[in-house]
Amino acid sequence: MKGLDLKKPLVVIDLETTGLNKQEDRIVDIFIIKIHPNGKQETLKSLINPTIPILLESTQIHGIKDEDVKDKPTFKEFSNKIVDFIADCDLCGYELRFDLEILELEFKRIGVDYSKEGRVILDVKQIYFKLEPRDLSSAYRKYCGKELEKNHRAENDVKATIEVLEAQLKKYNELPRDINALQNFVAPRNPSYIDEEGKFIWYNGKATINFGTHQGKTLEFLSNNEQDYLRWLTTADFSSEVKLIVNEAIDGKFPKPDLNEND
Repeated sequence: MKGLDLKKPLVVIDLETTGLNKQEDRIVDIFIIKIHPNGKQETLKSLINPTIPILLESTQIHGIKDEDVKDKPTFKEFSNKIVDFIADCDLCGYELRFDLEILELEFKRIGVDYSKEGRVILDVKQIYFKLEPRDLSSAYRKYCGKELEKNHRAENDVKATIEVLEAQLKKYNELPRDINALQNFVAPRNPSYIDEEGKFIWYNGKATINFGTHQGKTLEFLSNNEQDYLRWLTTADFSSEVKLIVNEAIDGKFPKPDLNEND
């Protein structure tokens, strides 16, 4: 690793999964490069048979289909190679938290004792955000080439925001000029999300809770078995959209996927 003093091997990891539900979804692709202190590199990679269907929304992102993994090893069959490969190594990746949580859950399901304790965990995204501030003053300096004076006064901040947006539109030809298209460009909605925040997601075509102690359970199951929990959700600090979905679930009405969404 050029420019970095390693005390022990560093493994750089990325995973692809059947979906975004950490409790229910499985790994379908794993790629790891081990970088030794002397600069030597080793690679471990494999497609993984998750033993459950890959969500269409996920296939649209990573391109891996059920038929691509049907003859590949399961995580249990491949796990010993992973354990041996990353033993006594520090961990690195981009947006690493999700991958590590999925990996730990996969090990837990098969009864393998794995922990990231005692390892350095380096997320390259955190370095990027640390060194490239995202506040208005930084954006004004980057796109307008001058310092924002008397910032945090409402008038100055509004005028600076307009200048930054105009400069971005001028600089990046790929930015849509239609405001709705522009909003979708910068913040595309996850196709598995039912509500804006992703508190509920589509999983195997059913509305499923995506947070808390009941993560991974369908709204229909909660309506039939956990009515008190649903009633609590209606009084807690959630968006009106989430509360509407919950109130309808209490009455036995559940969201239905838009069958034309992916046409």
